[in-house]
Amino acid sequence: MSVTPPAPAPAPATAEASTAEVLNIYRRHLSKGRARLASLTGAAMEVASEGSRVWDAEGNEYLDCGGYGVFILGHRHPRVVDAVIEQIRRHPMATRLLLEPIAAKAAAALAAVTPRGLERVHFVNSGAEATETAIKLARAHGKHRLISAIGGYHGKTTGALAVTAKPLYQDPFRPLLPAEHVPYGDADALERVLAGGDPACVILEPMQGEGGAVLPPPGYLARVQRLCAEHGAMFVLDEIQTGLGRLGTWWGADIEGVRPDVLLVGKNLSGGVIPVAAAVATPQAYAPFDKDPFLHTSTFAASPVAMAAAAAAVAAIRDEDLVERARTLGEELLDRLHSALAPLLGDTVVDIRGRGLLLGIEMRDEGAAGELVLNLMESGLLVNHSLNAQRVVRLTPPAVLTPADLDRITDTFTSAATTLLRTTASTKGTH
Repeated sequence: MSVTPPAPAPAPATAEASTAEVLNIYRRHLSKGRARLASLTGAAMEVASEGSRVWDAEGNEYLDCGGYGVFILGHRHPRVVDAVIEQIRRHPMATRLLLEPIAAKAAAALAAVTPRGLERVHFVNSGAEATETAIKLARAHGKHRLISAIGGYHGKTTGALAVTAKPLYQDPFRPLLPAEHVPYGDADALERVLAGGDPACVILEPMQGEGGAVLPPPGYLARVQRLCAEHGAMFVLDEIQTGLGRLGTWWGADIEGVRPDVLLVGKNLSGGVIPVAAAVATPQAYAPFDKDPFLHTSTFAASPVAMAAAAAAVAAIRDEDLVERARTLGEELLDRLHSALAPLLGDTVVDIRGRGLLLGIEMRDEGAAGELVLNLMESGLLVNHSLNAQRVVRLTPPAVLTPADLDRITDTFTSAATTLLRTTASTKGTH
């Protein structure tokens, strides 16, 4: 296996403004809530990145195992950066009147690695837009019912929000598109809902990320595909977070050999450099957009600079065998997390689970999860919470981790376990 060596680490940039100035600007122009949260977590400002590393304005180095699943290639992968810079210097944005060869290149590259039969590519700017594309395709086929899984996360634009089954995000914006939600992993429940109405659009993840790194039972995806076929439903598989190697396979669909009608792609398609996402469909599912290319468009979708990033990202993942690397790294990292957190298992830590480089640590309560995230951050390790499962601390590290990185992760979690044990003992001693 050949992994592109990282460029020399960048010197941490001098912040253009002090922390106090940036916080004030956040309060005035961006988000008071975000400023308040930053103040509680130290208000560090990230200013540079390379490979698996991020630096703040004070020169502190962090090992990035977060990033919400975007950085399978790490930060500033040379192949993606070079492709983007070349495109910027030559032709970064298009008139949209002429053919765009870099869009054709990116589409062919993506279609070449998706499950067989997924041939039509519709590029967009974000994962939520990819979900919107799938919903509109379904409606164009007369499938107006939306079905998704409890705990699923598909974006926060109004259509995508309808299938993101979380009242916290939905309630302020109702009424939304009507949608029905079934327990994730329960194919019998899905069958009952499908049998009880008009043809539908079923949107599911092969593994729930924001839902807390939740794996479905074996055979679930294959049965979902059969049920959709039997009931005339459109099967949309949301691989925005899981696709392009994150699970140690090119796609979560590959685990059971399924082929959805529409596959949603994002995050890793960016190469960690330029935002880009896509919906990849069968010719039959894509027919309405094939017939009328202006039925669903966006000015900035498939911009040449984003297409350069996407084509380079797919090539780098393939040529550096990062899918297999994600599998082997994930297996080792999962074992190491079990060992490092063993003193907490059964008490503070409820479960440690995952597949590939999408791993979750379920804590006994939200407070313990928050404490773990902050403890790790203070030790220079970045992880994420899960938006739909606040008790689950989530790791989505890059597939370019080195043996030294694995040792650092292990040591940091071992230290965090010691700290949490001490805190737990102290708390129990006061009661």
